[in-house]
Amino acid sequence: MLGLDNIERVKPGGLELKDRLVAVNRVTKVTKGGRAFGFSAIVVVGDEAGTIGFGLGKSKEVASAIAKAVEDAKKNLVKVPVMNHTIPHQTSARYGGADIFLRPASHGTGLIAGGAVRAVLESAGVHDILSKSKGSSNPHNVVKATFKALLDIRRPEEIARMRGVSLTKVFNG
Repeated sequence: MLGLDNIERVKPGGLELKDRLVAVNRVTKVTKGGRAFGFSAIVVVGDEAGTIGFGLGKSKEVASAIAKAVEDAKKNLVKVPVMNHTIPHQTSARYGGADIFLRPASHGTGLIAGGAVRAVLESAGVHDILSKSKGSSNPHNVVKATFKALLDIRRPEEIARMRGVSLTKVFNG
């Protein structure tokens, strides 16, 4: 999907996925016979437990563009690490002109994110996080940058195994 190697892909069967519409874009093609309108939609789906995916759909009607986007999103499901309703460590990523920064937050902080970033994080099941979107606000690139940032996160178990220490030592030094 975004060219990363350590992605854990997930099959949609048996998951209760909720879809969130991020953006709908009306596209106009001017022809000899007048204007032809089309629509593109970007949708994020997730089970609110760490499994998320995004998809793009295009059609002459809004409803069918959204339906196509949901189907595309279900084909691209990935697993991201969510611990205690936040992420294990801070991360940032850039996709196109969009630059996203994510930082874990303590319980009760809430989801400090706007627009496309909020849709992705809600679908992943993150409730406490601090985020900042810099650069482009194009929803397509913001969603892809957020996915890239979430997929860059390493699981604490993996870090403990690499260092050869216990999981408590990773968090408590």
